[in-house]
Amino acid sequence: MATLELPDGLLVQNYIAGNENSLAILIKRHESRIYGFIYSKVSDRDISNDIFQDTFIKVIKTLKSNAYNEEGKFLPWVMRIAHNLIIDHFRRNKKMPLYRETEEFSIFSIMSDDSLTIENKMISEQVEVDVRRLLEELPADQKEVLVMRMYQDMSFKEISEVTGVSINTSLGRMRYALMNLRKVIDKHQIVLTN
Repeated sequence: MATLELPDGLLVQNYIAGNENSLAILIKRHESRIYGFIYSKVSDRDISNDIFQDTFIKVIKTLKSNAYNEEGKFLPWVMRIAHNLIIDHFRRNKKMPLYRETEEFSIFSIMSDDSLTIENKMISEQVEVDVRRLLEELPADQKEVLVMRMYQDMSFKEISEVTGVSINTSLGRMRYALMNLRKVIDKHQIVLTN
């Protein structure tokens, strides 16, 4: 029973060292959150099960090949793998999930002509480089929340659980991150359009 209390990082090390049970504990510990995340994006049990299994196949391959780098936490890493597999699923099936209009998201932000010209591709790539450079100027706690929210598509509840801070603190860090990004953009007179 004491093994259930071991931190994720130690369980990962134990699994890499040959203790297969450590991976079972990790899967059991995080399966509802990871599966729930996948299901919330694809809304199909069979596809969600497939993506969940593919996620852990990728986790196992990465851990077995010693390519796992304990930079952060295990769960955000697995969530990023699941997120990428979800995107791959939609690309393969040439359909995108349904989007709901909210304050944070407008359908017009993703509607565009898919046939990018070479010039537009170059501009788009430069915007991506600029945004990543801007993120480096943020304090670590603000950057972490912004990356989890925007790139890993995590809810503020998930972010608060992963980072160990309250939802209000997560929201505050996101707010300050956006305010600081605007200041940096204004200071450097950067234009982020394509």
